[in-house]
Amino acid sequence: MHDVLFQPLTMGALQAKNRIFMAPLTRGRAADPMFVPNEMMATYYRQRAGAGMILTEATGISREGLGWPSAPGIWSDEQTEAWKPITKAVHDEGGLIVMQLWHMGRIVHPVFLDGNPPFSASATTAPGEAHTPEGKQPYAEARAMTKEDIDPTIADYRRAAENAKKAGFDGVQLHGANGYLIDQFLRDKTNLRTDEYGGSPENRTRLMREVLEVLIEVWGADRVGIRLSPNGDSQGTDDSNPAATFGAAAKVCEELGLAFVELRQPGPDGTFGSTDVPKQDPVIRANYTGPLILNSDYSAQEAADDVSSGRCEAVTFGRPYISNPDLEKRIAAGAPFNPNKDVPKSWYFPIPQGYIDYPTMEQEKAANAA
Repeated sequence: MHDVLFQPLTMGALQAKNRIFMAPLTRGRAADPMFVPNEMMATYYRQRAGAGMILTEATGISREGLGWPSAPGIWSDEQTEAWKPITKAVHDEGGLIVMQLWHMGRIVHPVFLDGNPPFSASATTAPGEAHTPEGKQPYAEARAMTKEDIDPTIADYRRAAENAKKAGFDGVQLHGANGYLIDQFLRDKTNLRTDEYGGSPENRTRLMREVLEVLIEVWGADRVGIRLSPNGDSQGTDDSNPAATFGAAAKVCEELGLAFVELRQPGPDGTFGSTDVPKQDPVIRANYTGPLILNSDYSAQEAADDVSSGRCEAVTFGRPYISNPDLEKRIAAGAPFNPNKDVPKSWYFPIPQGYIDYPTMEQEKAANAA
């Protein structure tokens, strides 16, 4: 029934053993205050190494770009060294692991920046409240980036990509989705600029292109991907013409020859990211000929159907991989999934509960037989 999901997939130089991928998932288990990965994270990723490809949780490229408590970074030597046991753990299990590179832009609260404002495409303020070590706090107005801000930020992406290579990853994915810095430049609700980084869709893709170019210089295009979220509002980031904007973004991905493009599409009504805006994967398909990965609250059958039809080459599963470390085995066996401890404490607190304590099918059988 789901055999198509267990076919191998070539994405540039990346060889996935199946089409069931693990989506990037912020889990908040790194050690504060230096955002350093730890042994618990190595266990977590090793448990899930049966995925065709693991896309890591969003990982900060710089101190000023990371505003999430206990999220990991990749800008320091200490962080880079701490990632090495994690990539080794996945590789020892025969897995493939790609690091997602993250700059949060205006979503970084000043508490993470010694009281200074964050920066973004334009001087705008995200709606709602930020997660901070001192509890939730309203977002602050961002400062519009100057060229003097943009160049060092691109250099930060380069350093992060170099560190990811040193740490033993198989490739990198640019986080261009979900209302963070690259997305803030892409979409016209948050990009109000009138210079070469604003205005037309082609101009608004300029920062994305420049960052991808330095990632390619480090890794080669055949090990670089991107995540986009072309549908509706995301943390106050939106666009008046998503087809034009993301058609232009897809053309950049095609011109640069990226190994893959992942889309976070809107889920069903009532789920995270639901919207009336039509899904844009046909627009991406029309402009990008490489492997397309979709993410949109899929069931196993829906994933098999979309891969079989050629709508996409693979599907990333997010929340199901939180509570099912052997998700791909459960899909293969038609076995039930573990229920997700769907509470913020389980998702984001730096504790092992709700993180590395979910049983595999084998563990469940052993417990039942005891």
